[in-house]
Parts: sequence; C-alpha cells; structure tokens
Amino acid sequence: MSRNRLIYPLTAALSATLVLAACKKPEPVPAPAPPVTTEPAPMTEPAPVAATASVTTVDLGNAVGADNRVATAATTFSPKDTIYAAVATRTSDPAASVPGKLTAKWTYQDGQTVSEDSRDLNLTGDGTTTFQINKPDGLPAGKYKVEVSLDGNVVQTKEFEVK
Repeated sequence: MSRNRLIYPLTAALSATLVLAACKKPEPVPAPAPPVTTEPAPMTEPAPVAATASVTTVDLGNAVGADNRVATAATTFSPKDTIYAAVATRTSDPAASVPGKLTAKWTYQDGQTVSEDSRDLNLTGDGTTTFQINKPDGLPAGKYKVEVSLDGNVVQTKEFEVK
C-alpha cells in the first residue's frame, strides 16, 4: 500500500502541472526586427570633366587679317603666293586653358613633304592659329594638300592647287 500512497500524490501533482500548463497563456511572439537600414551614401559631386580642344575649321587663302583669319578663302593659288592655313579651334570650356600641339604638314602631289610646322599652344575658348608656306622663287605647279593635326591626330585635310 505504500506504493499507492506515493503514486496518488505524484499523479495528482502531475495532473495539476498539466492543467496549469494547458491554461497558461501562450508567450507573445516577438515582433520581427525592423529591417536594417543603411544611411544613403552622401551625394558627391561628379569629378569635373577635363576641358578638351578641337579644330573646328581650316581655311586656305593668300592673306590673313589681324584676327589671323583668312581674308578670302581659296583653293587655287599662283606660284609666288604665300599660302595661309587658318586653323580655327575651340575648347569645350571657354574659360579653361587646354594645352595642345597643332601641326600643319604641307605635301606635294607626289607625297613629298614641302613643309611641316608645329606649335605648342594653350588653347582657350575660340581661337585661330595660322600656318603658311611660300617659296621665293615660286612653288611648282601642281596639286598640294595640308594636313592639320591636333596632339598628333590628323583632324582636317585640305587640298589645293598651284597654277
């Protein structure tokens, strides 16, 4: 009988525990953690784009004005003319000074170089640079061309004739 004495109180205690567990309110489910937000990267100014220079036109003529522009454009010249190439340039930022090297290479119809002249310049805004060829005893009759390069790249070619 001593066994029954122990079983009844243990059974009663176990039943009471189960009843209390069944009546217990469920624990609240923790709220989900708020999403992790990161501060947006501070807005930075884009790096300034370096100003560039370009050749806009090349005009040929036998006279230039005080502004270095050709007075009257021509493609045919006499042997005793001084032939000018007026090279108009422009920078992408009118206030910026852009270093550049302009070259004019003059060639005869057989490919022979008559003259080549280069200038290291600081180009700003719109400008005009002139190059010229002449020969005191006269240029030989024939077809010629002038190639204008900016920083080693040919950017314009003009053909002309001496008659």
